[in-house]
Amino acid sequence: MTRVAAVDCGTNSIRLLVADVTRPDRMSGAARTGDLKELDRRMTIVRLGQGVDRTGRLAPEALERTFAACREYAEVIRELGARTVRFVATSATRDAENREEFVRGVVDILGVEPEVISGDQEAEFSFVGATRSLAGRDDIDRPCLVVDIGGGSTEFVLGDEHVRAARSVDVGCVRLTERHLIRDGHVSDPPTPEQVTAMKADISAALDLAEETVPLAEARTLVGLAGSVTTVAGVALGLSAYDSSAIHHARISLDQVREITGSLLTSTHAERAAIPVMHPGRVDVIGAGALVLLSIMERAGARDVVVSEHDILDGIAYRAAEDTRA
Repeated sequence: MTRVAAVDCGTNSIRLLVADVTRPDRMSGAARTGDLKELDRRMTIVRLGQGVDRTGRLAPEALERTFAACREYAEVIRELGARTVRFVATSATRDAENREEFVRGVVDILGVEPEVISGDQEAEFSFVGATRSLAGRDDIDRPCLVVDIGGGSTEFVLGDEHVRAARSVDVGCVRLTERHLIRDGHVSDPPTPEQVTAMKADISAALDLAEETVPLAEARTLVGLAGSVTTVAGVALGLSAYDSSAIHHARISLDQVREITGSLLTSTHAERAAIPVMHPGRVDVIGAGALVLLSIMERAGARDVVVSEHDILDGIAYRAAEDTRA
């Protein structure tokens, strides 16, 4: 058994998972990654990608929010005694001119250099994390299409036991919100029909790009990851508070996603903030995130989406354990 810490630093949030990963049983044919026992999982909204689409740089205040979260995570990692730490940084830092400032800060706090991974690597980690816990289930038809809707980008991965095709495209809940929903420095409340139409056009173009590599319509099961998807699921389930165990592996229908997306895109900030499962950091970007999910389901012909709380973070932890044993 190996105790690892995995950090996923995205455009909107930074997350930590500390887990024990057991050595796989090769004689029984178990998955190469073994089993994962979660010790601590947490998320902080830091908006690292604030303004990156417009300026090409990480804002000083965004960096400080991220470093503050890293200091909190460093203390957790020390207390739990993780043997290996792997820090993966995704969309926002790929786009930023001053990413070296970010790298230096993370090294100073956590003692490891963040890996600014490619979209294809991000997709692989997401697939491993999402599908490992679905292995052997009779109600999951293959191939699976895993979609990870982030703040700055969305990853598409199609695979059976292994990845067959993957593509990352630059549409995410934060990027779309900043590009289309901000007027005079404030998020439209609610968005205008013209703004929603503009977002739909961006998403459609991104799906065209994704389909150049990933045959979306070949998927037999759609698996949705990340905060936009889990929040929509929590609304669909009518939860009075966010409940990870209820959301994990829930099936949400296309009709439910369509109804919730329409509601989110016509509601005010106050109405969205009053939703019991809504994280404060997602209030302004959830409409765009839900629209991405709906557009993917319609394009792929998916009748429902299987929601997973296991995602890129779990994939990073599995890979960190493998690297430790190598």
